[in-house]
Parts: sequence; C-alpha cells; structure tokens
Amino acid sequence: MSAAPEQTAPGGTEQPGDVLAEAGERVLEGGVGLTEEQVRRVLALPDERIPELLALAHEVRVRWCGPEVEVEGIVSLKTGGCPEDCHFCSQSGRFPSPVRSAWLDVPGLVRAARQTADTGATEFCVVAAVRGPDARLLAQVRAGIEAIRADGNPIQIACSLGMLTQEQVDELVAMGVHRYNHNLETARSHFPNVVTTHSWEERWDTLRMVRAAGMEVCCGGIIGMGESQAQRAEFAAQLAALEPDEVPLNFLIPNPGTPYEDYPVVEGAEALRVVGAFRLALPRTILRFAGGRELTFGDLGAKRGMLGGINAIIVGNYLTNLGRPAWEDLDMLEELAMPIKELNRTL
Repeated sequence: MSAAPEQTAPGGTEQPGDVLAEAGERVLEGGVGLTEEQVRRVLALPDERIPELLALAHEVRVRWCGPEVEVEGIVSLKTGGCPEDCHFCSQSGRFPSPVRSAWLDVPGLVRAARQTADTGATEFCVVAAVRGPDARLLAQVRAGIEAIRADGNPIQIACSLGMLTQEQVDELVAMGVHRYNHNLETARSHFPNVVTTHSWEERWDTLRMVRAAGMEVCCGGIIGMGESQAQRAEFAAQLAALEPDEVPLNFLIPNPGTPYEDYPVVEGAEALRVVGAFRLALPRTILRFAGGRELTFGDLGAKRGMLGGINAIIVGNYLTNLGRPAWEDLDMLEELAMPIKELNRTL
C-alpha cells in the first residue's frame, strides 16, 4: 500500500460507450477493475439494465473469486460511549441516541464465538466503539482470544478497534488476529461531511500499518449518507487503490438520535446498481453484505444481491441493529446453491 492517493477531479477524456461491454472485456476476461469514470457510468445505468449488470457481476465474482461464500459473525466487545462524531453511528457519545455504554465480559465473548462457529461461519470479528484501543481494551481482547482458543474454537478472529498505533498493530499480530477491519466509510471528498473529529487520512494511515504488518485488510463503508453518484464512484476507486482483502458494503440505517436519523433508506434498485458496480471495480476482492441489507433489499433483493457479485455475508445481528436469524441466511445460501467456505480453506 502506498501513500494516500491524490484526490481526482471529476470528468475524464473517455468516450462514452456500452460500459457493460467494456466491463465484459476488461473485468470478466482481464480481471482488471473498472476505472472511476466507468463505475460512474455503471451507476447511471437505467433500471432495465440492472439484470444484465447483476448477471455480469455474478459471472465476474465466480470467475475471479470462486463459487464459495464466506460467512462471518460479529460481536461488540465495547458498545456505545464513543468520543467520535461519525454521523451515522448511534454509538457516539455525542448524540442523544438510545445506545448506552456497555462491555461484554470474556465468558460472553467465548459464548458468542462458539455460537458463531456453530452457524458454519469461518470468521468472528470483535468490535469496539472507540477512537482507538487503550491498554484495558487490548487486555480484554487478548484475554478473549486466549479464552476462545482454550475453548477449542479454531474460528478465525478479526478485530475492529478504531485507529491504531504501530505498537498496537504489532500487539494484535502477536495475538493472532488475522484480519483488521477499519472502514474508510465514504469517498475522501465526502468524509468531512460525515466525521469531523478525525480525518480520512488518519484512517488510511492505520490501514497502511495493518497491511505492512501482515494482517489482512478489511475496509469498506456505508452507502446512503448523502454522497453523490460521482462520490460513490470515487469511493470505489479509492478502495480499489487500497487493494483490500475484504470490502464490507453497508447501507445506511437511519438510527434515531443520530444526525442522519431522517435520511431516506437507499432504494433497492439503486442499491443493486451499487453492488454490481463495486464488484466490477473490485473483481478479486471479498465483497461482503453487511449492515442495512435487510432494510434496503428485503428478502428478494438480498437474493438478487447474492447473485449480483456478493461473495460474503454477515449472519445474525449487527452491532446495534438486529439482522435476520442466521438460519434464514444459511437457508438462502442453500437455496441459491452457494457453498459456504470451509474453515480449513481459509487458514
């Protein structure tokens, strides 16, 4: 990973053509993601071309990622009371949201990891609502990982603990954390409208240290926070430049008490265009259905998304919002004839 990319100006010199035909040659045959300008054109496709887009995106993900789906569960180790002002987040202590600060103890973490493994998931992500971890939080994570292993649970463990120092990165590597999640959330040009207490570049710096230390990089964001179509394309291009191992794709849940509580839910057709476009921008990356999919897509839309480029899914509940029961998603994958990636295939 290099230094943070320079911001790109909108526009370009490409002559408009059939962008899906271009994607068939560039992405499906060549395995190279679309450019920012091409992603912008995909996002502008009319509704009647969505089935064609999704079919191509699905073909791309099978060609370059394989047929399997990665299943993950998440648990919040420390909920609420965060000092940051991410406008979408009900865990910020700056907003009058109903979420209050709470900690999960180590036995609770072990139980959550066991329940996650029992669903067939290969990944268990430990999340904390913090600017960055302090000594107490890291000690809790270390004790939790040791207890999960002592319980005989071989599930892969990821963490999402905010911004890190180099020392903290090294400590997580020593604990055996194999993947670190830290979302850029949105396009660099839109980020100051979403968060004011830290910068996009600070997040980028944490990701750079994570990658350099050998952990896998999980980095995505949220669609529906007032960004333009051009900024969605910009975001896809910036993620592509990051070359993450995984991109969680969230859709805004307008939680009460947050500055975005009155924002409209992203419409299903628009969201499907985003799924297809991000797959064509990131043909070799794990693209994970994450928060907001139940509200945005419903059952039918979720299936169309799974057949439109998605190859990973979070099952069960999210951090402060309920998801579908895990068995419903597992049944959906069986119905769609999508095999779940086995643990020994990811170790």
